[in-house]
Amino acid sequence: MSPEPPILQFGTGRFLQAHVDLFVSQASERGEALGGITVVQSSGQPAAVARMQALARAEGYPVIVRGLAGGAPLERHETGHAVREALDARVHWHAVRERMRGPVRVLVSNTADQGWQLEAADGPHLLPDAAPAPAAFPAKLLVLLHDRWHARPDAELTLLPCELVSRNGNQLRAIVVTLAREWGCAPAFIDWLQRQPVWANSLVDRIVSQALEPVGAVAEPYALWAIEQQPRLVLPCRHPAIVLTDDLDRFERRKLFLLNLGHTLLADAWMKQAHPADMTVLQAMQTPALRDALEAAWREEVLPVLDALGDGPGARAYLVELRDRLLNPFLAHRLADIAQNHAQKKARRIEPCIALARTRVPALAQPRLRAAMAAT
Repeated sequence: MSPEPPILQFGTGRFLQAHVDLFVSQASERGEALGGITVVQSSGQPAAVARMQALARAEGYPVIVRGLAGGAPLERHETGHAVREALDARVHWHAVRERMRGPVRVLVSNTADQGWQLEAADGPHLLPDAAPAPAAFPAKLLVLLHDRWHARPDAELTLLPCELVSRNGNQLRAIVVTLAREWGCAPAFIDWLQRQPVWANSLVDRIVSQALEPVGAVAEPYALWAIEQQPRLVLPCRHPAIVLTDDLDRFERRKLFLLNLGHTLLADAWMKQAHPADMTVLQAMQTPALRDALEAAWREEVLPVLDALGDGPGARAYLVELRDRLLNPFLAHRLADIAQNHAQKKARRIEPCIALARTRVPALAQPRLRAAMAAT
């Protein structure tokens, strides 16, 4: 791989280690990767700093893949070796900006749950070279893109946010463009922001259940990175788990209505019935009453909606793999954790399926989904 990493990544957590970074590592062995990765961490938390320091040694890190594949137990040990450089934005911000002025062709992000929130202290005074790093990720990105516009305005650049936000590329672009206007940036730069970089919409899907110390991860066998096709899109690598699609909504609905909705139905039953406080998804799937109710909801109340949307075969294929994922004997996924923010999750995961049924399958009763929507 190239000694000057063409991939710049914000986020050093276990998910990216076992997803994007591992894909690039595996692809590099086949000569199908764009190049190496520079990772950037910003939080300053002790674990994140230790992880960054371990990644900076570029010695590789372990990824243990454990779960079921075709119903059979699987365990595979991988080594991720795509990370070539690790930087702390608070200390190495000038170096991060230099990378963006240079060889970077793809920028990947997976920031924390609140990673796209803005900070009042950030502003246009942070654009000069000597300025410290902005606090918020969108402001950091605005500064880097402003540098890119000055240094290499015609060079290809694809932004691939991996945050679990619908139409994440479009939403991140809107945040950055709005921020650029608030900072009083030049109209020519704002126009460039909207037309030159490729802001990709994508969906990531893999359960990475455990971090290894100081760096590394334990992940399930299943992995998907669905990316919406568009002109001038540059991918970090070619990989079997990367799917280019003209219909990203289809992938989002499968995950939302089968995996996420399924998790929330199990959590809802756990909250309303007398089940052990520490019950896991695996234990729930091994409890006939809970498993049967979930299977009936999928079969009778969700799949007819996906059939009406023309995704019946794809949804059923996803469901076959999903059962293996929920029955993973190596994953201790507690229903108590899934039940956090339960009302909001029901609104995001169940209500849209009911709303679609009203227009696409109006005769569909959906009694289990409607009961789950009732107050807990």
